[in-house]
Formats: sequence, C-alpha cells, structure tokens
Amino acid sequence: MTQVFDGILVLDKPAGPTSHDIVARVRRITGTKVGHTGTLDPAATGVLPLVLGRATRLSRFIQAVDKEYVAAIRLGIETDSYDAEGRVVDRRPVPRFSEAEINAWLRTFVGEIDQIPPMFSAVKLGGERLYKAARRQETVERSPRRITVFAIDLNDWEPEILKLRIHCSSGTYIRSIAHDLGALIGCGAHLESLRRTRTGEFTLEQSVQVEELEAHWRDRLIPLEQMLSEFPTLDLSPTDAKRVRHGNSITLPTEGTTLSATPIRLFHRGQFVALGEMRQEVLTPILVLRPND
Repeated sequence: MTQVFDGILVLDKPAGPTSHDIVARVRRITGTKVGHTGTLDPAATGVLPLVLGRATRLSRFIQAVDKEYVAAIRLGIETDSYDAEGRVVDRRPVPRFSEAEINAWLRTFVGEIDQIPPMFSAVKLGGERLYKAARRQETVERSPRRITVFAIDLNDWEPEILKLRIHCSSGTYIRSIAHDLGALIGCGAHLESLRRTRTGEFTLEQSVQVEELEAHWRDRLIPLEQMLSEFPTLDLSPTDAKRVRHGNSITLPTEGTTLSATPIRLFHRGQFVALGEMRQEVLTPILVLRPND
C-alpha cells in the first residue's frame, strides 16, 4: 500500500524557478498531491509553504494570513513590470532626501489602503490574466483592491536604494508599493529584490532548501495536526466525531458556546477531523478531512 503523507513543507524558494516549478518538483519527489499557499514571483525568494495530501484542502486558510518581506527598492528607474525583470520605461534623477523624509513617505503606505494591481500579475479581468495583456504592451484599467500594510520599516538606505521590511496582508503587491513610492518621490522606482521571511506562523527558520528536499522532506514535514494552530481547538466525543465526519452539525452544551471564533479545529483521539464554525450553540462543519481525501 502506498504511504500517504499529509502536512505542510516550508521551503526556502530560490530565485529563478516559478512557484509552480517548485510544486511540480515536490510532487515528483514525494509522490503525493501537492498544492501551494500563495505564489512568489520567479525572481523572489523565501518562505513558500506547500501543502501535501489532505492538507491541500486547507490551503485557502493559509493563503489568507499576513506576510512579512524584506525588499530592496531602486529609485530613478521605472519598469513596466514594477520589478527588475521588466522593461525600463523611464529614467529620472533621484533627488536628495533625508531619513526623516523617507520615513514620512513610507508612513503614507501604512494602514488600510487601496492598491491597484500591476499589469504583470495573475489577476483576471474579463476572463483573461492581466499579464497576457501586458505582454501585448496593452494597459487595462484595473480597480483598486483594499489591502492592509501593518508596518514598513527602513532597514538601510543609499542614495538610490531603499531596503525595507514590510508586514502586510495577503494580496499585497510589494512591486506596486515600490512603483507607487517612486511616483510619490517623483523619480520613479522598481522592486530590485524581494525575500519573504514569514507567511503566517511559518518562518525561514522552519524552511528547507530545495536541494535538500530529496534527503530531508520527510523529516521537515509539519503534520496535519499541527496546522492552523492559531485557530481554537475542540475535542469531540466519539458520537459527535461520527456526526461531523458525515457533515452533520452538532449541538454543544452551554459551556461550549464561548467558542465564538471561526473556524474551529475539530479533533477526535488526536486526529484532525474537520474545521467548523459556531452559530449560537450549533457547531457546523465547514470542511471535513476524510481519510480518503
């Protein structure tokens, strides 16, 4: 019988391959169903959590978590893709400025902001990915998306390069921040390099190098039962576990109604059975992890 592996692998993605290239490599090595939890651009590096086996069904919950990056932004050069991979479309002199001015500019990006996604992105508009129109050198009007930037810290700076640490919500384009910052300063800018240091609870310290996968992926696999540990946990009785496994709601006693957060991890005898949500005293499964998923 083929052994099934369920859990999450945190990779330190190198520059060059796409996230889908990495998924295909892990699938080939493990012989298991593999999914990603949010891609990185080919030139970007860092934390790339991949879900294996039944854990692929939990990927959308990991995609929604906040992220942290270290980024280098080059001033004075604007590209069509907003990063170093793109075609240079404008060059302008970089003005002199102080550290206080830089921090003032950066503060304008902190908080809930509306961000227009770059043309070179996988966002769909009218049934087509934006990057396809961008490759035809077409510009399509895009609607802004609401994102949250929790913090931008200036790590270091030179006259033409700003090195930043950025903590932001899922869906944030760091390339767009670089482009918009260049527009704010008045000299143009693009993202020169990007490294993701954290995705939710997963960090670089937990990651495995791609070249080490063949030998160490089993050792570094985080079990399914340890995933989504930021969510509350409830242990089910045998009767309730059976009902939940069949997709049925259960009624909790009064003392159980303090579980108001959603989703809730539901366990039975140490096994991750399902995710559920509370509606008054009724607990309804929203995702059931069946053994043959």
